[in-house]
Amino acid sequence: MKSAVETLNPTRVRLTVEVPFEELKPSLDAAYKKINQQVTVPGFRKGKIPARIIDQRFGRGAVLEEAVNEALPKLYEDAVNEGDLKPLGRPEVDITELKDNETLTFTAEVDIRPEFEIPDYSGISVEVDAIEVPEEDVDKSVEQLRERFASTTPVERAAAEGDVVTIDLEASVDGEVLDDGVASGVSYTIGSGELLDGIDEAVTGLEAGGSATFSSELKGGSAAGREAEVKVEVTQVAERELPELDDDFAQMASEFDTLEEMRADSRKRLEQMKRYDQAQQAQEKVLDELLGLVEIPVPEKLLEEEISTRKHNLENHQLAQMGMDLEGYLKLQEKTAEEHDAELKEQAERGIRTQFVLDELVGKEQVNVGQEELTEHLMRRAQSSGMSPDQFAQAVVEGGQVPVLVGEVARGKALAVVVEAATITDTNGEAVDLSEEDETAETVTPAAETPSATETADETAGADGDDVKPSETTGA
Repeated sequence: MKSAVETLNPTRVRLTVEVPFEELKPSLDAAYKKINQQVTVPGFRKGKIPARIIDQRFGRGAVLEEAVNEALPKLYEDAVNEGDLKPLGRPEVDITELKDNETLTFTAEVDIRPEFEIPDYSGISVEVDAIEVPEEDVDKSVEQLRERFASTTPVERAAAEGDVVTIDLEASVDGEVLDDGVASGVSYTIGSGELLDGIDEAVTGLEAGGSATFSSELKGGSAAGREAEVKVEVTQVAERELPELDDDFAQMASEFDTLEEMRADSRKRLEQMKRYDQAQQAQEKVLDELLGLVEIPVPEKLLEEEISTRKHNLENHQLAQMGMDLEGYLKLQEKTAEEHDAELKEQAERGIRTQFVLDELVGKEQVNVGQEELTEHLMRRAQSSGMSPDQFAQAVVEGGQVPVLVGEVARGKALAVVVEAATITDTNGEAVDLSEEDETAETVTPAAETPSATETADETAGADGDDVKPSETTGA
C-alpha cells in the first residue's frame, strides 16, 4: 500500500491511498464467506457455494463492494499512522479507482489537530480579587440562618411585608388558563421576590379569603417570557417571628455555645468560599493569558459540531428542565438570536482551543493520571449529574467514556502546572498562593458536564468499520 498526504489547510488533509489488489485478498475471502452465509443457491449446501457461482448469480461487483467496505477501516488507519496524523472525526472517503485484480485507489479527507508550539508561559501575570469578608457579609449570613429558624403564627388581619401568605394561583394567557399555570397552597413571604413580579403589591393588604388580579411576565413553564393575567387568592396570613440573636440561638442553630463563636465560623466559611472563587478567577485569567500567547486554528467542521452540541444541550436539556424554550430564554436574557448565536460560537471556539492547548500541555509536561485522581473526579462528576457514583461509573464504562474522564483530569492537572508557574497577585498587591486549590483547576476545562465534539471525535475516528465507508456517490 502507498499513501500520500496533501495539506488542504492547517486543520484538514487529503489522504490518497493506492492498494495493490493482493492486499485485498483477506477481505475478498471474508466477503465470499459472508455472502455464502446469507444466500441460497439450489444444488449447493449453505456456506458451500463456490466463488464463481456467487460471481455469476450475484455479480462480482457485490463481492468487491463488500470486500472494500470491510477493508477500508484498516487501510485508512494504516495510512493515518503512516502519515503520523491526529485525525478528528470521521473522514470523507471517496473510491477514485477500483480495477478488479489490479488496484484500489481511494481518497480520505479528514480534519486533524493543528500543529503548534506551546509558548513560554512562565511570564504570565494576573490580578485577582482580594479575599475580604466585611462584617455586613457575616451579618447577612447569620441573618439567613436566623430566617431558617423563624416561626409563623396565623393572624386575622391584612397581609403586610414580611408576612407569610398561603395562596392559590391561576395564570391565563390570551384569556385561556394555562395547563401548567395553576398552583394551590403555595407559601410565599411578601417582599422576598421569589415569585412573580407584581405579586407583592397584589397580596399586600389582603386578608384570608381575599383575591386580586395582576399582570406579570412568566419566568418559566410553557409560556415563559409571555405576559399573563394572574389571579391570586389568599387562603391564610401568618406572621413571622424571628428568634433573638443570642447565645441560646447559637446553641439551637449550630454546634457552638456562643453567638460570637457562630459568627466566627460564618466568617471562616465565607473566607473559604471567596478563596475558592479567587482560585477559579485566577485559573480563568491564566488560561485567557495562555490562549492569547498562541495562535490555534480551529477546524471548521469541528466548530460546527461543537456549536450544534452546545445548542442541543441548552435547548433539550437545560431549558427543558426549566420548562422554557429558546425564545423565552432569549427574552429573559435580553438577547437577540444573532447575539446568542455569536456568543455560542465564541464559547465553542474557546472551548476547542482550550482543549487543544491543554492536551498539548499534557504531552509536553508528561502529565499522568492516577487511579485515585480518576476516582475522585468521577465522584465529583457523579454528584453534579445527580447520579450515584456506582450508576455514573457504570454509565461511563458502558458508554466507553473512561478516556474522556481521564482527559478531563489530565487537562486540569496541565492547567495547574501553568497556574503554578504564573505570578498571581490580588487587588491589594499581595501574592496569592493557590497550592491548596489545585484540585479546582479541572473545573475550567471545556465541556465539564458533557463530552464535547472534540473529545468524542478523537475517540471515534477510525475506531470501527462504520466510521469509514465510501460515499454514496462513488458507485463503488
